[in-house]
Amino acid sequence: MSKIVRKKYCVNGEWKDSGTDRWMPVTNSSTGEVLAEVPCCTAEEVEEAIASAQAAFPEWSRKSLSARTQMMFKWRNVLTEHLDELTLLCSKELGKTLSEARGDVLKAIEPTEHACGLPTLMQGDASLQVTTGFDTATYRMPLGVVAGIVPFNFPAMIPWGWMVPLAIATGNTVVLKAASQTPLTSMRILELFYEEAGFPKGVVNLVTCSRQEAEIFLTDPRVKAVTFVGTTGVGKYIYSKAAANGKRVQAQCEAKNHALVLEDADLESATNAIINSTYGCAGMRCMALPVVVVQESIADRFTALLKKKAEALKVGCSYDPETKLGPVVSKAHQQRVCEWIQKGIDEGARLVLDGRDVKVDEPYQNGFFVGPTILDHVRPGMTVGDREIFGPVTLIKRVKDFDEGLAVMNANPFANGSVIFTQSGYYARKFEFLTDGGMVGINVGIPVPTAYFPFSGNKDSFFGDLHVLGKDGVRFYTRAKTVTKHWYDEASRAKTVDTWEGTVER
Repeated sequence: MSKIVRKKYCVNGEWKDSGTDRWMPVTNSSTGEVLAEVPCCTAEEVEEAIASAQAAFPEWSRKSLSARTQMMFKWRNVLTEHLDELTLLCSKELGKTLSEARGDVLKAIEPTEHACGLPTLMQGDASLQVTTGFDTATYRMPLGVVAGIVPFNFPAMIPWGWMVPLAIATGNTVVLKAASQTPLTSMRILELFYEEAGFPKGVVNLVTCSRQEAEIFLTDPRVKAVTFVGTTGVGKYIYSKAAANGKRVQAQCEAKNHALVLEDADLESATNAIINSTYGCAGMRCMALPVVVVQESIADRFTALLKKKAEALKVGCSYDPETKLGPVVSKAHQQRVCEWIQKGIDEGARLVLDGRDVKVDEPYQNGFFVGPTILDHVRPGMTVGDREIFGPVTLIKRVKDFDEGLAVMNANPFANGSVIFTQSGYYARKFEFLTDGGMVGINVGIPVPTAYFPFSGNKDSFFGDLHVLGKDGVRFYTRAKTVTKHWYDEASRAKTVDTWEGTVER
């Protein structure tokens, strides 16, 4: 048996051995084998990473928009050149199919392309002669050190798409707390960031650690902003603690997205979209579609069609090109999903399709697989229908009409995404207007916007004022500086300076 590689943490562009005595395994989700171990970095090592980002900030933030933009263009090309390599690495450590893993990396490239528009994105506002002899301009300025706390489910997109591109393009420096379960993709990207793209040392730093060490990000005065993706309980805590310490915070949290399928929907197309959105990424994404609210008149037909299509999915090794549903991230997560399935049965839901004992081909029998699962007749009050499972489980809620369906959906405490399948423009528009979901799909199973728009969850799915990406992302990573100017001339020297110094003119 080969020796397990122990990974390092990155400070000031250098990979360093950790002094920790705690190491965390990274597994191949398809086989169960340990790929590597990563350090639970010490508090001193986390503080070292913050100090590195702080030291790099003055020089990086003073670089011209033109210079930073050129580096972002180069960085985009480096990521593109390594797309296949990063796709395979992401697939192995997380369990995404090759198509899903490729999309994960592409969704890191897309926000990088968005950040290449920096000279326009950073433009402020200005007016001459706002009052006689006075001019005013607003500029967007970088904040300083930004901490990014990363979840396990998108090793490329979230740290290197949602967090890094706009943060560094706008002149900030970053410390990433990579997910301990899936850090390898992020680490490899950081190697490319310095070795091939040639960014100045310290612009991005990376640690792996526990929640205890990550607490430093919430209180250290050198950290000016915290961006987080993860569970709602942790997100609420980070939002309250970091904000109480004067930091800007965006916390993208859990979801329980619902789809409403009306009797006039194109049932074949709707079911295909639901299969993709529910079982893609093995359900481990906050924009999955785990709950389908179906009009009673078509519920039996829909359930039978969904079962037929789900049973046809090939479950297996994530990096087998034929696989349509890969494993979940870990043994513990596999067990948790299976416990949720049993809880749904115990609460009274009807088991239509059971994925707990799915069989996969050798040598992958030790992988962390859960097959597609369907629970029907999920009623209000069942926790399985309201809490996030984060696995390939579909829950069906039956309703009599549009109004009941909308009420069922909006009763959920989460409001990341919501979807309607219908051929009716009337109901589509009404749904668009009344749903609580922050990202809405009309006959679209995964209503994730491109990077040019904000990822705009609501309710318990988001805590903060400015979302990731789009114009919100630019504003989150910058502060406004408004400058009022007045140049003295013969007339002004002769005037008395009053309380408002010429800025009030009536």
